[in-house]
Amino acid sequence: MRATLRQAARATVHLLLAAFMAFGSYIFVTVLLITATGAVAVVGIWLLPETVLLIRRITGAKRRLTASWTGREIPEAYQPITGPVRERLRTAVRDPGTLTDLRWMVAYYAYGWLTVLMLPLWPAGLLVDGVWSGLLGRQARVLPLIVRLADLEAHWSAALLRPSPKALLARRVEQLTATRADAVAAHGAELRRIERDLHDGAQARLVALSMRIGLAQRAYGADPETARKLLADAQDQAEEALTELRHVVRGIHPPILTDRGLVGAVRALAAGSGLRAAVQADDLTGGPRAPAAVESAAYFVIAEALTNAAKHSGSDRAEVVLARSRTGLRVRVRDEGCGGADESAGSGLLGMRRRVAALDGTVRVTSPLGGPTVVEVDLPCVW
Repeated sequence: MRATLRQAARATVHLLLAAFMAFGSYIFVTVLLITATGAVAVVGIWLLPETVLLIRRITGAKRRLTASWTGREIPEAYQPITGPVRERLRTAVRDPGTLTDLRWMVAYYAYGWLTVLMLPLWPAGLLVDGVWSGLLGRQARVLPLIVRLADLEAHWSAALLRPSPKALLARRVEQLTATRADAVAAHGAELRRIERDLHDGAQARLVALSMRIGLAQRAYGADPETARKLLADAQDQAEEALTELRHVVRGIHPPILTDRGLVGAVRALAAGSGLRAAVQADDLTGGPRAPAAVESAAYFVIAEALTNAAKHSGSDRAEVVLARSRTGLRVRVRDEGCGGADESAGSGLLGMRRRVAALDGTVRVTSPLGGPTVVEVDLPCVW
């Protein structure tokens, strides 16, 4: 009986909020009528985009209310209303999301009153179920109807507020366009970094090596001792140039990923990070490997997160979790530092997001002041 009362009370809260929104939507008819009148008179045509934005806020609140009850988010797919008045009017009228919102508002005028049916159900439920369930120990009959009423209201709202396939496709195209632009920018930045590393590192050392060998050749006949010193210096220059080239190669694609796989590469990365970093990767031991691009992205994300933790967190402890999900690879890096990570402060989080977005993945960073900092990454792939 207590569980039934709790569920009915939670459903009542949802229905009360829904009734409040229904009442507000009834009042909003006045705003729509004023906007329509102004649009006909042309004088108030500028009110139309602002009215559409207000409708979006109302439907956004309704989506959040419905999602809190059902546990499933309802996506939004709107075109941004920006620019001059004419462009704003064109977007407000042609956006498929506007028609979806108006359809919900019209339908809500009809089914919004269903929420008042809970009012007679409570006294009847307390009386009937109090005897039937509380005294006789039977299953409650009346109070569960309040929960079903809330389910029905949420189901209708979710069906009406769900964006049309056309709107979802348009939003997806916008996301892919932005992701492609970020991927191109990240690729250009990576090429410039490689060029800079080769020019300032390996190339400079190879030039110095060539000069040393030339000097050694000239001094070999007249001063063999000086020639031997120059050749020894040249050998040191060659080793340093090889080190620079290995560093550049690791920045393109770490060879350890190919040799030892993602788990082995991450364990080696954690061991050389200067932190007491624990690595959990039981889900990836055995079975198929993720695609090379996914493994590379995960490796660089972990490397960036551990570098940030070592430099900025103020803690020497971190944890790396690699897990296989149904839709891809999940990465989680946590440090026990001071928190307060800021993407605008050059911490590498923006580059991390771009690298993950290029693979249609997601990045979530939680870093409250005082810590801990948690970086969670989902990379889609087929196992």
